[in-house]
Amino acid sequence: MKVNSFDSVDIFDTLRDEWNDLLKRSITDTPFSTYEWHSNWWNAYHPGELWVLTIRDDDKALMGLAPLFIIENDGKREVHIVGCVDVTDYIDLLIDKAHQDAVYNALADALVAHQDHFDSLDWCNIPATSPTYTNFPSVLEAKGFSTTTKVQEVCPLIELPDSFDGYIELLDKKQGKEVQRKLRRAKGAGDSLNWYIVGDEHDLDAEIDKFLDLMAASHPEKAKFLEDEQHVTFFKSIVPAAMKAGWLQLNFLEVTGDPVAAYVNFDYNNEILVYNSGLEPNKARALSPGIVLLSYNIEHAIENGRTIFNFLRGDESYKYKMGGQDTEIFNLQASL
Repeated sequence: MKVNSFDSVDIFDTLRDEWNDLLKRSITDTPFSTYEWHSNWWNAYHPGELWVLTIRDDDKALMGLAPLFIIENDGKREVHIVGCVDVTDYIDLLIDKAHQDAVYNALADALVAHQDHFDSLDWCNIPATSPTYTNFPSVLEAKGFSTTTKVQEVCPLIELPDSFDGYIELLDKKQGKEVQRKLRRAKGAGDSLNWYIVGDEHDLDAEIDKFLDLMAASHPEKAKFLEDEQHVTFFKSIVPAAMKAGWLQLNFLEVTGDPVAAYVNFDYNNEILVYNSGLEPNKARALSPGIVLLSYNIEHAIENGRTIFNFLRGDESYKYKMGGQDTEIFNLQASL
């Protein structure tokens, strides 16, 4: 394995054709590791010095990719994976699963060889099933690193049954009845209630603005989040990129023509990942639009054969009421 190092943003476009092909051969294949995500994230945030390591075999095929950056924190130079931390729910290296031992060893050797570049590694949001969490710390320790891992957050998800009735049975009995009651009330609203998924027939820019208005209205913390132009820039770039790539599921609930609730989901690898939401709290409260739209999303996922409904990071109570079960993501820190 040969490792090469790059520090120019041009490397994103250079690797574009190979990037997602390697991702499909990786154990962690989520939208957060796509070329689209990484290139748009870096364009919006570029928080430090870009440092991308590629690992290739003797035939020059790309077997590993470590999209990293270096920032200075309290006088120490920390290495992070591109995407860390706020807007990216799963973060990992791209490693060909058929050659993971060789790739991880080559990467660890490269980190030792470049130890004058940094003081520590601080890698966030690593999935529990990733060898970057389960195996790589021991590889680093064999090269002289000291490492620590800890739970960073939880990502509640639902393993979806074959029918919506089966989903209702998964819920606490009281909660199941409550969801059914809300759906009956929504159905009683008739044509005044409408939900739709944004498609090619819609003006995507207008739908994005509509979503951001609902997102800001839903909670003061979200409104404050959107005051940061970098967050808005990223959102307005990744949503069209996801649409073009085929994994965007932006959807709205309207009451008498007014948008009252919305979700940005990613429909990826037979899984629905709930990325963000918006809600107008002062409209149609009696119809419980947030829970109704979420229920429609779950029912739609089941009807289309999706196997996982993933609420992503955060332990908000509604996720558990709607059937979420915790999975964990981890932080890895290491230093020589």
